[in-house]
Amino acid sequence: MLKKNKNNGNSSASLANTRTLSTLFFQTVLERQFAEAERILESLRTKMSKNEWNRGYLWALNGIILAQRSGEERYTYLTSLDLNDEETLRKNVREFLKYVKSDFHAEYDRGFFSAWTDFLRTTLNVGKRSKQADKV
Repeated sequence: MLKKNKNNGNSSASLANTRTLSTLFFQTVLERQFAEAERILESLRTKMSKNEWNRGYLWALNGIILAQRSGEERYTYLTSLDLNDEETLRKNVREFLKYVKSDFHAEYDRGFFSAWTDFLRTTLNVGKRSKQADKV
């Protein structure tokens, strides 16, 4: 759900590249390949324009990797979330999308919740592919 902001100057090609990198980041985090995820995150930092929406998005990515890596209680949301529970993941996606679409929230917050939405959607897609592979 990366956003093309009128003011950020992203071309379609660079936006597509950023989306691909974000998806790859989420997949590597889910596979617990943290060194690779860190490299991808650094690449995203250099490619994304400096604006509030992107700052929120990148901050969320940083939090996602920290939470997955540590598994500590202080990251309650992610550590208490069952990444295999499709229904709960879908419910959280819908909730986060409300924040993303709300004019009440600042651009930073919308970027932050967009990252979480993208992460949960990637988690759902990885789970679907895994279930399909199990059937074969």
